[in-house]
Formats: sequence, C-alpha cells, structure tokens
Amino acid sequence: MKIVIAPQSFKGSVSALEAAQAIARGVRRAEPEAATALVPVADGGDGTLNVLVDSTGGQLFRSIVTGPLGHAVEAPWGVMGDGQTAVVEMARASGLALVPPRRRNPRTTTTRGTGEIIREALERGFTRIIVGLGGSATNDAGTGMADALGVKFLDAQGKALPRGGAALSRLAHIDVAALNPKLKDVTIIGATDVTNPLCGPAGASAVYGPQKGASPEMVAELDAALANFGRVAQRDLGMDFLNEEHPGAGAAGGLGAGLMAFTGARLQSGIDMVCEVLDFEQQIRGADLVITGEGRADVSSIYDKSPVGVARKAGAYQVPTVILAGSLGDGYEELYQHGIAAVVCIADRPMSFEQSLARTEELLEGAAERAMRLWRVGRLGSGRG
Repeated sequence: MKIVIAPQSFKGSVSALEAAQAIARGVRRAEPEAATALVPVADGGDGTLNVLVDSTGGQLFRSIVTGPLGHAVEAPWGVMGDGQTAVVEMARASGLALVPPRRRNPRTTTTRGTGEIIREALERGFTRIIVGLGGSATNDAGTGMADALGVKFLDAQGKALPRGGAALSRLAHIDVAALNPKLKDVTIIGATDVTNPLCGPAGASAVYGPQKGASPEMVAELDAALANFGRVAQRDLGMDFLNEEHPGAGAAGGLGAGLMAFTGARLQSGIDMVCEVLDFEQQIRGADLVITGEGRADVSSIYDKSPVGVARKAGAYQVPTVILAGSLGDGYEELYQHGIAAVVCIADRPMSFEQSLARTEELLEGAAERAMRLWRVGRLGSGRG
C-alpha cells in the first residue's frame, strides 16, 4: 500500500514538511506497513519558498530590502538545488503579515522590496526566477518592484510618482529606458493561485483591497488608479491589461501585471508549477491514496488552491484524495465537486483557534489515523482488502 502525503503549510503553525511528517505518523499508526511518500506542496503563496528550496536541496539567503511601508525589513529568498533557479516569495518582502493591522493602507504600500530581491538574483547570475504571488499588502501594479529594476513612473510634469497604488491615478508616462538589461537573459515565472484581472468587480482592488485595509471608497479610488495604469501601459508599452487577455494580472495587487509588463514574466498556476518541479505525477503512480491538507477549507479552496490542484493531478491516475483541514468554512462542500473524495476536520474536540494552532501537529496525526481507519473500512466493504 502506498500513500502520498502532500499538504501545504498551515499558516502560523507548521510548515508543509512538518505537516507531512505529522500526517505520516498518523498513517503509520493505522497502517504500519504502508509506504508513504512525502511531497509537501504550495500554490505560490505562503510556504512556496521553503517547499521549492527544501525539497530540492537548495539554499536560503537573507537580504535587507524595502518593506511594504517603506522601512527596511529582512526578507528570506533562495535558490533551488539546480543552482540556477532563484525563488522569491513576495510576501516575505511586501506581504500583509509585515504590516500591523492598524497601519494597513494599500494606497501607499509598495512592492519595491520584491524588486530589490529580483535585482539581487540578477546580480548573482541566476538564469530563472520564480516569484510567488500571494499574501501581498500592496495594490501598486508592481510599480515599486519595477522601480527597483530601473523603470520610472512619471506624472504630467515629468516628476517621479511617490510609492503606492493611489499615486497611479496621476501616472502620465512610463519610462523603461533604464530597465535592468539582465532581464533579457532570464526566465521569470509568476506563480499564482488566482486568475483575477487587473481592474473591475473581480479585479485586484475590489476582491483583495478590503483585506489589506481598504474602505469601499479606497477600493473605488484604487481601482480607478489601476485602470489609469492600464491605459498608460497600453499606450507606452503596448500591453493591454484592461481586457481578459491576461488572467492573473490582478494577482498580488497587480504585481502579476507588473511582472508581465516589466520583466517579461509568464504567469503559471502555482500548484501546477510546484507539482511539476516536485515531479508529483511520478510520485502518485501506483499510489492507493493521496492525503493533502490546508489550514481552512471553504469555497475559496476550489479556485486552484493546493488541495484542488493535488486532487486534479491524482484524479488523472484514478487515485482518491482526502483533505485534512484545520477548520471548515462556508461552501467547503464544493470541494466534493472538484476531485476531493473526503474532507476531514482535524479538531478532536471543541477548542479555540489559539489552542488549535498550538496542537496542529498532534491534531494532524490523529486526523490522519482516523482517515486511514475509515478508508480501510471502505476498502474492506468493497472487497478490495
């Protein structure tokens, strides 16, 4: 019997690898003879850096860069085991977790720190750069990132714009004359779990602005500013982000659009990219069951988050997938229509969120054992033994 264990990290608690190890312990308690393959995953958001670097025997670096509020922060990034692929998790330099709740203001936050890491990766000579687009505090269309790479954003008087998304309402010209020339020799991939356009009701400002501190009035202001950026980009760069031709342009407050416009990046499903790097399909050949996991399962999980991506890959080989979830939210039942065979909440008794965080590994181990014992009952009932 072969069980593939492919969870993502449980934010604020355990890494994807720690989650996989805990699940494996639970599997072995129920099925001591089972062979387990641990394949920690991520979808471009939290944990992508560690999954890609750790799983390939790569190396982590730390750089002092400009944080989302304009202050210096220490941001980790890394290189994969091939020695050529740098991994940048934008949340580590420009993420919401770096901004105290009372100071969240996507009108002024910047992606400059993400650009500074990309610049350092270029200087070190890496030929491929993966940028994880998740957990952003920003809404600046990646202009801060591009500024760090030499692009100038000017108002009608030819003056440089201040940082942040609101200033883009005054954008009149984009000057790429000094864009870092090393970008021409590098392949850049934006790993994302969303397909939102840049603007409009499903765009970066409307969908993600509120969680970054935007009021309804600020959302309208920011959406109009991104629309102005889109018009200027179309005129000066020949790229039209105001239609549906660039899904994912609205990822990370428009950083998706910025990466495409200024670095020549292509956007890719984060979970698909991670599964490709980890050779996930090879792992599931011959497997009997896949166990995945995430902190909260709800209707948003169906939008190409890690568990659904894992289930899609497993389903191609007729291998069922079970998800272990820290908690269940509205619409989690939709997962059953997207390849998930069963959803198991890891809680074993009523508890607070803080208690759950402190016991995540223990709870995962117990839930994995319960899931395996129930799965064995199903196999016995079907005569498969």
